[in-house]
Amino acid sequence: MAAQQAIWIPDIRPFSHLPTYLALVEAIAAAIRCGELKAGDRLPPQRRLAWAMDLNPSTTLQAYREASRRHLISGEVGRGTYVLADSQEASLFRLRTATVAATELIDLTTNVPILPLEGHDMRDTLHHLADDADAHSGWVNYLTDADALQGELLCAQWMREVRQMEVPPDQFMLCPGAQKGLLAVLMSFCHGGDPVLVEALTAPGIRSGCRQLRLPLHDIRMDSEGILPEELDRMARSTGARVALLTPILQNPTGTTMTVQRQHAIAEVVAHHDLLVIEDDVYGGLSDVPPLTRLLGHRGILVSSLSKTVAPGLRFGFIHAQPERLAQIDPDTQLTRWGMSPLMLGVARHWIEHGIAQHHLRHQRQATAQRWQLAQRLLGHAMLMGTQPSPHIWAHNVGHLPQLAQACETRGVKVTPENVFAIHPHTEQAVRISLSAAPDMETLEKALRLIAPLFAPPTGS
Repeated sequence: MAAQQAIWIPDIRPFSHLPTYLALVEAIAAAIRCGELKAGDRLPPQRRLAWAMDLNPSTTLQAYREASRRHLISGEVGRGTYVLADSQEASLFRLRTATVAATELIDLTTNVPILPLEGHDMRDTLHHLADDADAHSGWVNYLTDADALQGELLCAQWMREVRQMEVPPDQFMLCPGAQKGLLAVLMSFCHGGDPVLVEALTAPGIRSGCRQLRLPLHDIRMDSEGILPEELDRMARSTGARVALLTPILQNPTGTTMTVQRQHAIAEVVAHHDLLVIEDDVYGGLSDVPPLTRLLGHRGILVSSLSKTVAPGLRFGFIHAQPERLAQIDPDTQLTRWGMSPLMLGVARHWIEHGIAQHHLRHQRQATAQRWQLAQRLLGHAMLMGTQPSPHIWAHNVGHLPQLAQACETRGVKVTPENVFAIHPHTEQAVRISLSAAPDMETLEKALRLIAPLFAPPTGS
């Protein structure tokens, strides 16, 4: 970075088609990608950059917030704003600009629900809520205790119908999405420097959340059923970790799902070491396998939402745990339900009570199975780990082709490389392919056929 008297000023002209704050974010991302900004570089203070670029300070404030949300930068009071070390993760969340669209790339990098064929549910629901005169003023107010109780009843209904678990309403705490819930739990049970056990390949959201809380991650080796019990035992002994953050069902990125037998083996190790297991169950509704948490008692905390199974925009998430654990997590509900929107809660309530959410879930399951079977047919020889229909697959670099993700992009398909998920630097041997990201089956088949030759074994092997 330049000295203070010559601050770095981004060039936002290539992104002039975007709102100014987003243009500034894209300029930061572009500077990181080309090496103009490097990991650890300090960005100019927001007000000083605004003055240098003749912008309103609120514009640079909004841009820095968005860049932080997309894991490009991180700001600390008293220290400034710095480029994050692993900004490659931000590629998962970048806006789809006109420049990207013009390349006609098929983007299979982001795990999103498959859109239903019909698109009237939200419109009809908003009309219904607008006509509810008794509740109308509540949609623009803070969440009340009565709203929260309704939400907890919805969580109990969802877990009963979707996850086959009978859970009392007082064992739920609302939150605006699973990521917020995971952060709230980690903040409550971990202190900076505490080791956290995770799968050897771990979702970017988990990695970035733990990094920002300064929680060092220790990876547990996996097979096709998830983490190995003996490896969990070994890592618990060697690290002294008291907390494990796991995704037992349709794990991201590998797609692995623990069998019931493996879950019981893991539960024994958890009890032996008195570990606290935080279960990320956002994909659980797509599977018939019940959550690991049911075997853990007070040692288990489940976090889930409707984001991966129904619609991410609902921002309806929840934490399930024993009441005494919930009291430890957020006794004043400042980290969790305070951020819930009554309007989104109203939509979620209408969808769950009228079976709309369940209908979307059934569609997700059917469409996921179809796409996964297509991937099995075209890339089955290269698929690792997962044995159940999953919205994403982990494809092995059979031919040991260097820069596999880059080779896929050269053929017109964007996928996510292994280093985005690996706790330690890896030689690229696999990529995640998000089957649900394609807008339809035809586009997905086209994409998989384009990259299939890259996964073929070398001639003569």
